[in-house]
Amino acid sequence: MTRSRPLEPVVAGFHPTANLDADVKLKPNGAKRSQPAVATSAVMARTTGALFLIGGLLGFAITLLMPQELGRLLPVYGALIVTVGCGAVLLARGAEMPPRYHLAFVGVATLLITVAVASLTSPVAALAVATFYVFIACDAAFFFTMSGASVEIGLAVVCCLLALGLRGDLPWWSGMITAGATIAVGIVVAILGRLAAEADIDPLTGLLNRRGFDRMVNLEITRATRTGARPAVALVNVDRFSAINSQHGYRTGDSVLVQIADAWRQLAGPRDTIARLGGDEFAFLLPNLGEQEAIAFTDRLRAAISMGCSAGVTSWQPGESVSFLVHRADAGLYRAKQAGRNRTVLESSLRPPLAVELREALQREAIDVYYQPIVSLADGSYIGVEALMRWKPATFPDATPLEVVRAAEENDLIGELDRFVLQRACTDLRQLQRRVPDRPLQLNVNISGLEVADADYAARVAELISETGWPARQLVLEVTESVLDVNSPTAVANLSQLRSHGVRIAIDDFGTGYSSLSRLQTLPSDFLKLDRSFTAEITSATCAPPILEAIAQLSSALQLPVIVEGVETTDQASALTRLGYALAQGYLYGRPLPVDEVAPAFTGTAAVRGASTA
Repeated sequence: MTRSRPLEPVVAGFHPTANLDADVKLKPNGAKRSQPAVATSAVMARTTGALFLIGGLLGFAITLLMPQELGRLLPVYGALIVTVGCGAVLLARGAEMPPRYHLAFVGVATLLITVAVASLTSPVAALAVATFYVFIACDAAFFFTMSGASVEIGLAVVCCLLALGLRGDLPWWSGMITAGATIAVGIVVAILGRLAAEADIDPLTGLLNRRGFDRMVNLEITRATRTGARPAVALVNVDRFSAINSQHGYRTGDSVLVQIADAWRQLAGPRDTIARLGGDEFAFLLPNLGEQEAIAFTDRLRAAISMGCSAGVTSWQPGESVSFLVHRADAGLYRAKQAGRNRTVLESSLRPPLAVELREALQREAIDVYYQPIVSLADGSYIGVEALMRWKPATFPDATPLEVVRAAEENDLIGELDRFVLQRACTDLRQLQRRVPDRPLQLNVNISGLEVADADYAARVAELISETGWPARQLVLEVTESVLDVNSPTAVANLSQLRSHGVRIAIDDFGTGYSSLSRLQTLPSDFLKLDRSFTAEITSATCAPPILEAIAQLSSALQLPVIVEGVETTDQASALTRLGYALAQGYLYGRPLPVDEVAPAFTGTAAVRGASTA
């Protein structure tokens, strides 16, 4: 019987299988958290500010109706003016204040009520104003921690008993009913508030659940609409988490989730919101971060745990709903998984139109792959093709393939584009190979430098080859020499690993990059592709630039066959053949065409359309 491998610690200092019962207990800010989930600065500001204004206006109404001399009411009017002013400040700026400021405002409210109760000459009016202590209990119990609420309510009760009990026109026990009501209301509100808050809390990790997260995002959108901010949202999925449940059991899986939640909670800022949406999916609301900063934040999340995680990041745009915003982040998360996991994909709300259209085209698989023949110069036989992406965007109909690739690289779409082209090409050529069973066809596919520099690139290519069934020995990946120079450590390692599986490597656009000649002996390569700019210098079949002869001799010495690009005339083909070049492609042999139209060149039924007759 095969035994499961011991699970490595998820977070430094914690092991997922140690003390499981202790690990899965609710955390302090979870379902039993001391501070309710609704205690955000924005909600507290609106609620506390409204209570200040209501209390102040009612106080003015009472004093205006009382038959008292103005001079004896000056302390009361002063307290009421301060009360209304505090309410206005909270409504205007309270959302920007940290929670501890709201605690201070409630304490000030208690003192203002006490001043009014002690200063009023009418005992009836004093008893009436004392009922405002109940406002203190409601506000404190609903928003503050249990300790903070207890302090505020205790202060209100003491002030109530003293302010009424020390009046000469009221008995000492006159404040007991109001004080008792204040305590009772505080207890009831605290219990009901926390019971209601539990509906927003994930019972395992103590984080907000999906309902609570949506509510917090909605509140932040309301604030952003007023301030012009553009909060970011990140959805994060723990990679291959199901394997933990299946191999080690659900209790271990729960323990892992709790440890991950603890580690990530420590990285969140004071205004950030973290939630567990279900399973192994977490969500972050990042009000103070832009899209690029949010990407860096997810990198820190990834570094905090030993397991990989995929993330999708986006930001809010004016007019968007909560569901639309979260859906876009979820699209980024999906693309991160499709691209190989353990990465962050930006589904930017600020994408240029070309990138937006490209993403939609990839989702619809509306991008074409054309194939240009590669021929043997020795006998003119067609030995393979180069796969080339072709797409005409509506927003930029004149965009070249190079511009499309650049847009993909700048908007985190290149991984998806590379995978799409490689998968389509392998599938198409497998069908073409069935029509030409007598000889193996060579498939050349361009790869992005950003992708080949990714640590998991070789594994993703190997997986795709296995899925499509295209033989690795018949696949040639083309990468520019400048990429191999700039990203040499990881890129070279990936290419070497692919070669060990049988995939061959071509150095594309040779002669236009940064590689020194000595590096050709160490680079993992099987072909050189000579840039078309060299071919254009050939003026006749017997006259070729000396550099071409030197490159031919170099390739022969290094035993690296050269594929010459841009061959458009018979004179160019003759000159290259005379110099000893092995392979070529260009309009002389055929333009890039769909697989069905390029097939006749290999089956021998017709000449490929677009081939030059010059």
